[in-house]
Amino acid sequence: MSAHSVDGIGMTSRRTRQRLIDRLREKGIDHPRVLQAMADTPRHLFVDEALASRAYEDAALPIGYQQTISQPYVVARMTQSLITTVKKHTRVLEIGTGCGYQTMVLSRLVNLVYSVERIGPLQVRARDLLYDLKVRNVYLRHGDGFDGWPENGPYTGILLTAAPSQVPDALYEQLAVGGAMVLPEGDRHAQRLITITRTADGYERFEGAWVNFVPMVSGKI
Repeated sequence: MSAHSVDGIGMTSRRTRQRLIDRLREKGIDHPRVLQAMADTPRHLFVDEALASRAYEDAALPIGYQQTISQPYVVARMTQSLITTVKKHTRVLEIGTGCGYQTMVLSRLVNLVYSVERIGPLQVRARDLLYDLKVRNVYLRHGDGFDGWPENGPYTGILLTAAPSQVPDALYEQLAVGGAMVLPEGDRHAQRLITITRTADGYERFEGAWVNFVPMVSGKI
């Protein structure tokens, strides 16, 4: 992939990207490494070409299969919550690869990312794009997110990009002591952004802002 396509032009240019970063900063995203990761991730490559001119709007956009690429502010906020709750992440589990945008943001901030996607064509598309972008610290799996990826756990961080009605037991079990899990939780009409930390004595839970994600669905297709 050429540097020209990564850098973008016009509405996908670095200058347009920087305006998004300025908006994120105004909304309270203040971790410098998170802001840099967002600035360095070419969101326009993760959406259909017809939507590329809207890639740096602070809005969710469709990616097919009734899924969306998350709003940049939500990506930044969840990422910031994850990496500020735990001092150093050695391995992070992502549930819901989608188009791979959140995956790439995480890859710039943690040692290893393990990402599970239930929709086969999305997983293949994300795999190919991340490979073209020379992202080499990400491992992808076509599977059921409710199962997690136990073979590579426990994880210092777990991040969900779809909303379960309640946290699957398997994900609690795969979270390392001292680790943090960030997710939207609730039904289709009411979801909260949740941060869960695991201590030696159990789990602690913090409820954050109201959000709107696609529901988490079991199985794989």
